Amino acid sequence: MFVYTINQHGEPLMPCSPRKARILLKEKKAKVVKQTPFTIQLLYGSSGYKQPISLGVDAGTKHIGISATTEANVLLEGEVQLRTDIQELLATRLQFRRSRRSRTTRYRKPRFLNRKRDKGWLAPSVQNKVDSHIKMVHQLHSILPITAITVEVAQFDTQLLQNPLIEGEGYQHGVQMGFWNVREYVLYRDNHTCQRCKGKKKDPILNVHHIESRKTGGDSPSNLITLCETCHDEIHGKGLEHTITPLRKSLRDASHMTVMRWFIYEALKKIYPHIHLTYGYITKNTRIGNGLVKSHGVDARCISGNPLATPTDSIYLWKFVRKNNRQLHKATISKGGKRKSNKAVRLVKGYKLFDKVTYKGQDCFVFGRRSSGYFDLRLLDGTKIHASASYKKLTLKECASTLLCERR
Repeated sequence: MFVYTINQHGEPLMPCSPRKARILLKEKKAKVVKQTPFTIQLLYGSSGYKQPISLGVDAGTKHIGISATTEANVLLEGEVQLRTDIQELLATRLQFRRSRRSRTTRYRKPRFLNRKRDKGWLAPSVQNKVDSHIKMVHQLHSILPITAITVEVAQFDTQLLQNPLIEGEGYQHGVQMGFWNVREYVLYRDNHTCQRCKGKKKDPILNVHHIESRKTGGDSPSNLITLCETCHDEIHGKGLEHTITPLRKSLRDASHMTVMRWFIYEALKKIYPHIHLTYGYITKNTRIGNGLVKSHGVDARCISGNPLATPTDSIYLWKFVRKNNRQLHKATISKGGKRKSNKAVRLVKGYKLFDKVTYKGQDCFVFGRRSSGYFDLRLLDGTKIHASASYKKLTLKECASTLLCERR
């Protein structure tokens, strides 16, 4: 374990040992500025000795691998969990907006002059992931004197993944060429046969079913499947939607990664000129050649260029969460058409959502609150510590932020 150190001007220095940090704190020569990762700030001038530190970033759409290494040691290593709820939240907001306008406006003149998107625009869910990569690199630069950054990126040919035999003009035509609409293509693809009962129920009426709700999955052919009307009604009537599995794996993450890679690289290059790119096949070859296990942190260590650096005994897990919930009403309407309020008080017994607390000697986070003062406590990976812990037994360790961190 290392204690991360910054000088009296806020610039990062090489990390020190816990023993040295205790001595500095005891002699009032340093102060604690952050609990996780544990960081101290010197209160006196220092020589500022530094070593070359390489940062490896295993970019991704759901997880990021992070590893800061020297030739001999791993100084910091861990994994970052990105937000995956933005698309659904925006779809819910769209639902509320349409409902509100239909209630309050008899006719709304269409607008066409305010729909132009700026150059370099990204969908909000993708933009958040790009910003999260940049924020994570910036956080590590604030506690370590990093001299080189290497980011692993990837490009995916989604059409080739769907059809290994595609070539030439096939890229321009696509699988839906010649079909009137998506529904016609899906029925043809499934041979006009119910994919659940395989025609055994002999229902001549066929429906196109959304495997994942249209709200989040969209109307792409990979999210649609042919069902007879009998099976379709049975699935929705008995709540069996989870029994329908996709015909093929979604390519959403692959397309997101293809879009994100250059935005991440160009944004980081403007801030940190010492950045380089690498690719997955190089990382895989390095990991297998050195006999290392597969994980996001180990991949990042291989990306940093020091795969044989001595690992640290502390692995960190970061998680991005939403900052505010400004939704006024709950999406589900109760009987009588009444909308329940979605507003919650900011503090319950002095605690906010996602505050880091200590409960019976263990650090955890507040994932749920009750007005009675009993909280749901969990770790960042979802492990339950206590479903109903009294606030009287909690000690506040860190206030909530959009980037949570725990040491494992």
